[in-house]
Amino acid sequence: MPKITPRYLSGKWRDGYALDLHTLSAVPIGHDEFGHMQFDTTRSEVGELLYRLKYKGDTSVVDVLVAVAVSFLKVWHPPVELIVPVPPTSARTFQPVMSLARGISAQLPLPLFECVTKSRDTQQLKNIFDLDERRRALQGVHMADPAVTKGRTILLFDDLFRSGATMDAITAALYEQGEAADVYALTITRTRSLQ
Repeated sequence: MPKITPRYLSGKWRDGYALDLHTLSAVPIGHDEFGHMQFDTTRSEVGELLYRLKYKGDTSVVDVLVAVAVSFLKVWHPPVELIVPVPPTSARTFQPVMSLARGISAQLPLPLFECVTKSRDTQQLKNIFDLDERRRALQGVHMADPAVTKGRTILLFDDLFRSGATMDAITAALYEQGEAADVYALTITRTRSLQ
């Protein structure tokens, strides 16, 4: 099983962690033929697995990532009643977040509910570098269904934590619209700089 170094996640939730950093270092090595800077990147063990899953479509790593997440959750032991995955930003055939969340749900066992929806499409936040601009882009986007979340303690799950703006917006929706009793947050990795 990959070694992890859990990282505390600060946000609107009660408590939260990433299993590890995504990248440990990224050294510029020059521009490609399109003028884009290329990097020699070193990732954490789970960062490398998540990279393979998200960007290379390597589904063979799902079981390992699920096992690591479940093992950590059994040690951390947040008093959660259900898992709510962060809705994917874009539509694609295979959704890493959903695949991981389903695996974690099955292993614990803990029910999974896709009860957070989006009122409109948003551009990918990785292209917005200002945190305040990210927060503005997410205002009023997420809605939580109180029929599922009212009075319940929720594990909000995502694969990669950058700035926390999306998870903060969803946590606010879970508390305000969804009337959740409490929210805990878990991600597989987080970026070194929170932006």
